[in-house]
Amino acid sequence: MTDRPDSSPAMLRGRFDRLGVLISGLCMVHCVAGLFLIGVLGLGGGVLLNPAIHRFGLVAAFLVGMFTIGAGALRHGHRLPLALGSTGLALMAAAIASDHGTGEALLTICGVVLVASAHIVNMRRNTC
Repeated sequence: MTDRPDSSPAMLRGRFDRLGVLISGLCMVHCVAGLFLIGVLGLGGGVLLNPAIHRFGLVAAFLVGMFTIGAGALRHGHRLPLALGSTGLALMAAAIASDHGTGEALLTICGVVLVASAHIVNMRRNTC
């Protein structure tokens, strides 16, 4: 029985990196759209800025980022994704621990941008 190419560890890591970029992007869109709609238009505060939605997405992004960035850095040995990712994960952890509001949104946005960048570097390193 042969291994399927789509079940290899590298393919799995690549999928998790893509998932990490997607979740990070969704977190950022959620924060920016929420701040815009609430601050500018005064709409949807109860739904869009619900702390439970934000915490769930942020914890999911944090866990995927921690797993894939660490695994990718160990595999290819490059420090850039680890530096970007660990800084982004620290910002995301601070956002998880902070009160819901503008500060939390800014920590989240900065954190997910760094983590998404680390995922992208990992994906590029995995294809080389």
